[in-house]
Amino acid sequence: MNAITSSVSNIYKLDGRVPLPKAIPFGLQHVLAMFVSNLAPISIIAAAAGLAQPEIAILLQNAMFVAGIATLIQLYPVWKIGAKLPIVMGVSFTFVTVLSTVAVNYGYPAVIGAVLVGGIFEGTLGLMAKYWRKIISPIVAASVVTAIGFSLFTVGARSFGGGYVEDFGSAENLILGTITLAVCLIWNCMAKGYLKQLAVLAGLVVGYVVAIFMGKVDLTVIFADGIVALPKLLPYAPEFNLGAIFSVCIIYLVSAAETIGDTTAMVSSGLDREITDKEISGSLACDGYSSMVSSLFGCPPVTSFSQNVGLIAMTKVVNRFTIMTGAVCMMCAGLLPPVGNFFASLPESVLGGCTIMMFGTILTSGMQMVAKAGFTQRNVTIAALSLSIGIGFTTASEIGLWHIFPEMIQSVFSANVVAVVFVASIVLNMILPKDMEIEKIKD
Repeated sequence: MNAITSSVSNIYKLDGRVPLPKAIPFGLQHVLAMFVSNLAPISIIAAAAGLAQPEIAILLQNAMFVAGIATLIQLYPVWKIGAKLPIVMGVSFTFVTVLSTVAVNYGYPAVIGAVLVGGIFEGTLGLMAKYWRKIISPIVAASVVTAIGFSLFTVGARSFGGGYVEDFGSAENLILGTITLAVCLIWNCMAKGYLKQLAVLAGLVVGYVVAIFMGKVDLTVIFADGIVALPKLLPYAPEFNLGAIFSVCIIYLVSAAETIGDTTAMVSSGLDREITDKEISGSLACDGYSSMVSSLFGCPPVTSFSQNVGLIAMTKVVNRFTIMTGAVCMMCAGLLPPVGNFFASLPESVLGGCTIMMFGTILTSGMQMVAKAGFTQRNVTIAALSLSIGIGFTTASEIGLWHIFPEMIQSVFSANVVAVVFVASIVLNMILPKDMEIEKIKD
């Protein structure tokens, strides 16, 4: 009896076996917390690229398989790749804006080429993280996350109105998006404990059912590809466009800042200690090289998921074996085409009703990070100036400010608030004096 009790208590320890019946529910909980968020970015980017529903279904199936692989590598490292921490990986929202732009201008194969090169870039930088990670200070990371929230608002609005379709903004689309959003809000207000993490999933299910009755879903496609199928390797041959690669590599640096924040928060809240340089290096290397693998399956980059960091902070369940059961479930879902087809058949308005709430959460997370970094004169200056430059200079009506710069610079920065905020905050962090408050007192 004592042995059984001891093994069950291992869910609160990083290592040690937990009985499978006890481990699986907690593992599934992590999958459910990130499931929709893992698939939504692909739907948005693929829609911008003009991909057909069957093509999107294949990518969604591959995304679940890749997320499972990446999570396993974080849990059980390969060489120096992986942090040996309970980090759940999934397709990143951070890249939605830039990859959607690349998809529209250069096509989806250019997206894959940029993700492939950028993944190698971030993975290699991750192995050398101890030499550069201090450049990305907490206020830089906070400014970047806030900018990501801003950059995604128009993406959420486009989905809410129906996406890139002829009936964009129609009454049907707006009603469907509103119903989905309302369910998310009501669930978030009424649910207790970890069930709050399932608000997006609840909105998705209800919105999907309503969409069926409105005649906006073709149910015949769900089982069109059979019940079981292997993920498809290289569904698109990568194309390498220098402008696309450069802009995506910048966002990989942004993603690295987020990953440092996520892993640091997870270790602090879940393990009650400070993170080590080895863990940061391993997590970033896994981010990059797993993203490289993701590109081979036609998918956008993968990264650590903040939803799961919050779940660990709430439950204190940090056992790697337990989280591993969730990773295996994701891989199994990647072998089932009906799952991918189901999400590919989601109307954009349903997706918009869910994601517009997620995007607002990203913005508020950035604001919380700013508060945690501290409202010193230096931090306020960095956040205020980088955000005002980033948002102001990339607004659609003002992008003429970039016309004197080379075309490559324009393609990277003119409509990319995240890239501008990242560069501006890095520069300000490097040039502003460290003792601005002290100087103020002396005056």
